[in-house]
Amino acid sequence: MTEHAPDSPVADNPGGADLAPARARRVTPRHAASLILWRGSPEDPEVLMGRRHMKHRFMPNVLVFPGGRVDRADHRAAALTEPKPGTRAMLERKAPPSLARALAVAALRELFEETGLVLGERRSEGVAGDLGALDYLCRAITPPDRAMRFNARFLVAPGETAQGSIAGSGELEELGWYTLDQLASRPVAGITAKVLWELRAWLVMPETERARRALVLFRGKDDRRLER
Repeated sequence: MTEHAPDSPVADNPGGADLAPARARRVTPRHAASLILWRGSPEDPEVLMGRRHMKHRFMPNVLVFPGGRVDRADHRAAALTEPKPGTRAMLERKAPPSLARALAVAALRELFEETGLVLGERRSEGVAGDLGALDYLCRAITPPDRAMRFNARFLVAPGETAQGSIAGSGELEELGWYTLDQLASRPVAGITAKVLWELRAWLVMPETERARRALVLFRGKDDRRLER
C-alpha cells in the first residue's frame, strides 16, 4: 500500500482529519466505525473499498473503507442479530455497552449508505444489521493537533454475508474489490495501509488465536500500541 507523509494532500487519520488545519483548542475525538468487507482466500484476500471524490474537503482521491461517525439513532436502532460475545467484549474494552453496540450498527449503516450493500435486512429506508457477522480488528485515534478527530473502530466481515449489488451514493467512487497487491500502487492513506497490514495478519490467524490476541490501537501518526 502507498503511504503518504502527514502533510500530503492524501494523508489521513480516521475521518480524514489530517486535512483540517490545526486549532489551538483541544478537540474531542468523535466515535466512528469502518467496515472491512473481504472475500477470497485469507492468504490473498480482496477488500471492498471506494475512492473519495476529488472535491471532498477531506481525503480527496484516496481509497477508503465504508464507514463514518456514530449517529444518535444508532444507539436505538433495531438489529437482526446482536454482536457475538467476543466482538462485543472487544468493543466494550474502551466503550460502554450502548456505544459498543452503536459502533457495530454504524458500520453496517454506513456500508448500506455508501455502497448499497445490505448486511442484515432492509427495513423501510434503512437496515436492521446482522451484527453477529462482525469481528473486531483494531482501533485508531486521530492525532491531537487536528481540527477534526475520530476514535474509529475497524470491524471485519466476510463478503458473502452482504447482499445486493454495489451501487454507491456518490460519496465513494470506483467502488469495488481490490487485492492487497493492487492497493500497493493505489493512493491509500497511512492509517488505512496500517489497518490493512493488521487485516492480513488477522485473516491467517487460527480462530482460537484471534479470540485471545492483544487488541491494537493506533494513536497519533505512527504510534502502534496494545490496548491496556
